[in-house]
Order: sequence, then structure tokens, then C-alpha cells
Amino acid sequence: MNLLGGKCMKAKGKLKKYALLLIASSLVAGVLAGCGSSSGSSGDEIVIGGNLELTGGVGSYGSSINDGAKLAIAEINEAGGINGKKIRYEVIDNRSENAEAVSAMTKLITEHKAVAVVAPATSGNTTAIVELANKNKVPIVTGSGTAETVTVAENGEVNDYAFRTCFIDPFQGIVAANFASGDLKAKNVAIYSDSSSDYAKGLAASFKAQIEKNGGKVVIHENYVAKDVDFKATLTRIKGANPDFIFIPGYYEEVGLIVKQA
Repeated sequence: MNLLGGKCMKAKGKLKKYALLLIASSLVAGVLAGCGSSSGSSGDEIVIGGNLELTGGVGSYGSSINDGAKLAIAEINEAGGINGKKIRYEVIDNRSENAEAVSAMTKLITEHKAVAVVAPATSGNTTAIVELANKNKVPIVTGSGTAETVTVAENGEVNDYAFRTCFIDPFQGIVAANFASGDLKAKNVAIYSDSSSDYAKGLAASFKAQIEKNGGKVVIHENYVAKDVDFKATLTRIKGANPDFIFIPGYYEEVGLIVKQA
């Protein structure tokens, strides 16, 4: 059996490149949106917020984005800033929780008067603040929020103030399925996904659809939830289904344990 799961961490050499793109996109979006709040770009500075997972279940993702954002802003400021104005970066830890992400976004808008916000790393935390971004006309840009609903709501309406610099869930699921059926010649596959994660559910759905389109079959689909630590009973059931391949969409804390226990 082959195991595939989790988000790949970006190489350090690429971090600066993506951070520069993220910040530049935020600033351009802020200008197009009228900068959201005039007080956020008054005087000699422009306020950019950061709503990131610095601690909690996916603290590694948010911390990496934060490091890249700080580096990019320092370089922009050293080069003269934006139209002669320096960027002031205000970051708040959302603790990898949706409710905390909403609280952080509210504070960045009302207290810090941010004209744009570097959005959370995860789809769930990002989608939680989309409504606030649209309502207050403050652009958010996520570097890794891959859910389709980040930029387009479930009713089909475009979220005018939500942007991303990454691919979306269906693309990831399709690529994984094509790898399983094409490169590994897998016919019978298993899915073991995090039912508490929008990211994992999106990937599982697109993977299943593409595998079946490729002529394969999902012989078993099991779920876990964030913070689970014992996966042995479920892995035993999966083993009993005799899959050629196990697809494990989720975050690194649980996926790492699943791989070890498998």
C-alpha cells in the first residue's frame, strides 16, 4: 500500500517569493478597494494586518507565513515603502481557531485600521473572516486557504474582498487521484480524512470523483477528527478492505501519527 497525505511544507528558498507576492497582492487589492479605511493609510504609514496561526494545531503554517511577511515588508520599507509611505505590520495570533480568527479580524479592522490583511493559512479560518472582509471592504489574501468558498460563496456569489495566491482543493484532489491511478496503477483505494476540516473534506470529495472517473473504486472511506491520537482500530478496518492506496487529506499533526501507526 502507498500512503499520501498532509500539506507539503514549502521550501525555505520559496518562502520569500510567495511572501512578496502575498503582500504585493494585498496592497494592490487595498488600493483598488479604496484602502478600506482612510485612517489606515494616513500620515507616513500604511497598516497591513496579519491574521495568522502562530500557535495551535497548525501553528507551523501561520508562523512560516508570518516570517515571510515580515521579511517582505522589511525589504519594501528599506526600498522606500509604497508611494513614500512605510508599511506598519500588525499581526494577531488566531490560535488556529475559527472564532479567534474572527476576533483577530475585528480587532485589525476596528483598532489597527488595517487597509488589507494577510489572511489565515487554513481554509476554515480564512472562510470564517470572509464576511467581515466583504462587509468592511478590507481585502484579505491567503497564501494557502484552498477551499473554493474562500473566493466564491456557496450560492455562487464572488467574495469581492477575498483573494488567494494558491491553487484550490479540487486541483489538489485531482492531481492526487491521477498520481494514484496513473503512476501507481492503483485500482482500489481508501480515503481516511479529517471530518472536522474543510480542507480535508474538499480534497476527499475531489479525489473520490477523479478516482472514479479514472476507473478506480473507493473501497472504504473512514474519518477522524482533529486532536485524535489513536488510529489503530480504523487502520485495521482499512487494511481489511485491502486497498492499493490510502489517501489521507489532513494536517501534519494527525497525518504524522496515522503514517507511523499504519
